[in-house]
Amino acid sequence: MAQNGIIENGQPKGEIPGLPKPVKITEVKYTKIFINNEWHSSVSGKTFPTYNPATGAKICEVEEADKLDVDKAVLAAKAAGDRGSAWRQMEVSGRGRLLNKLADLMERDRALLATMETMDTGKPFLHSFLIDLDGSIKTLRYYAGWADKIHGKTMPVDDNFMCFTKHEPVGVCGAIIPWNFPLLMFVWKVGPALCCGNTVVIKPAEQTPLTALHMGALIKESGFPPGVVNILPGYGPTAGAAISNHMEVDKVAFTGSTEVGKLIKEAAARSNLKRVTLELGGKNPTIVFADADLRLAVEEVQRGAFFNQGQCCTAASRIFVQEQVYEEFVRLSMESAERVLAGDPMDPRTAHGPQIDQKQFDKIVDLIRSGEREGATLEYGGRPMDRKGLFIKPTIFSGVKDHMRIAKEEIFGPVQCIFSFKSQEEAIERANGTPYGLAAAVFTRDVDRALSVSAALQAGTVWVNCYNALHAQTPFGGYKMSGHGRELGEYALAEYSEVKTVTIKVAKQD
Repeated sequence: MAQNGIIENGQPKGEIPGLPKPVKITEVKYTKIFINNEWHSSVSGKTFPTYNPATGAKICEVEEADKLDVDKAVLAAKAAGDRGSAWRQMEVSGRGRLLNKLADLMERDRALLATMETMDTGKPFLHSFLIDLDGSIKTLRYYAGWADKIHGKTMPVDDNFMCFTKHEPVGVCGAIIPWNFPLLMFVWKVGPALCCGNTVVIKPAEQTPLTALHMGALIKESGFPPGVVNILPGYGPTAGAAISNHMEVDKVAFTGSTEVGKLIKEAAARSNLKRVTLELGGKNPTIVFADADLRLAVEEVQRGAFFNQGQCCTAASRIFVQEQVYEEFVRLSMESAERVLAGDPMDPRTAHGPQIDQKQFDKIVDLIRSGEREGATLEYGGRPMDRKGLFIKPTIFSGVKDHMRIAKEEIFGPVQCIFSFKSQEEAIERANGTPYGLAAAVFTRDVDRALSVSAALQAGTVWVNCYNALHAQTPFGGYKMSGHGRELGEYALAEYSEVKTVTIKVAKQD
């Protein structure tokens, strides 16, 4: 999700060499359930629609998986991961070759995948192509490189024993992914899981199933054995719950709301105590000190607040600005917001698209109204845009107080809340005054301050003089109610591996 250097404030810096046009899609090819490298209709015969949030038009009908389909997929995944299977007997470097082949195919279909992602989510094509696809491909290549480098250790005990460790697959890994970054989250889950030799049953969000299903076709084309990856479009209370409760699923990885994360942990405890990693909500603080480069801070923080229409768990939703520069920061933020171009997501000039669906749209509007009622100053935006689709104008509040709903609740929309603070200790205390702890940012020219404040902030990621700088090599995850476990980087490998200790008694030689 690190934003490309040729994008500024969410918009292109002039013409972008090599940027293709969106692909014209007249019919979506893959709409069925993907199990054992084959396409299936749902056992129930049910389908569900997926819509383009920019126009409200139905894109297509997709097969709806539920418990019986999950049972079939888990059976296939379990068989694919059994001892003696093609997947388990494969040389470990072969996993890396397959992941690299999958990345190659994503490169080939990059414009098509970006178009489908934009159709299904409403995010600008520019962002889909340059950020989401780039991040997905780099993540696959990163884990392809790890496939033959996961090894154990030998431990000295005494001359009577030989002790060593092995890293083995966890088994069948369930993955439940969100609608805000469907393709990127698909790869964040599948990449390390396959690198470590697991098999996967993955449920894309019901709002955005299309790119995940296309990935099924690429997985088959790459040469992965049948059953290694199975893709089940469906709803959380049915397909998602079936994965979470399944006695033969050994681990679940979930990205989404804190409320659903709690349900998944409960299901894991009730069933087989399966492993669970969770990446959940955030109410992320940014602290801007008076010595900061204000124009840089405004650009980076606004990118953090408005990127993907604010529909990011990492959104810069609480901005604490030191009182000496507070008024100037608000003024510059308003000027910057005026330059954000909203419109047709397929237009490469567009930086701001629609919200995902009516439910999310209504929630954001309600929270904006609450900010006005509770006394925050609406400086910019705050209204639905006068165009077809679920567009909300980028919104800026000043004078926000810590007790307000917009200060405490995750908005998941393009709303920037700006607070004032006096001292460093005050800023740290207020920044940490939330049950969440996913991300935070600090803007200052003082290196000592940057280090001390980043150490004091209760967050899994702290950015200094930047925002949303995520890379395949760096771990990502939260403190407190933002979840537990880590994705990306070497740290993610531990989430998908079992460590086995082998101790051998050495016979004494005469």
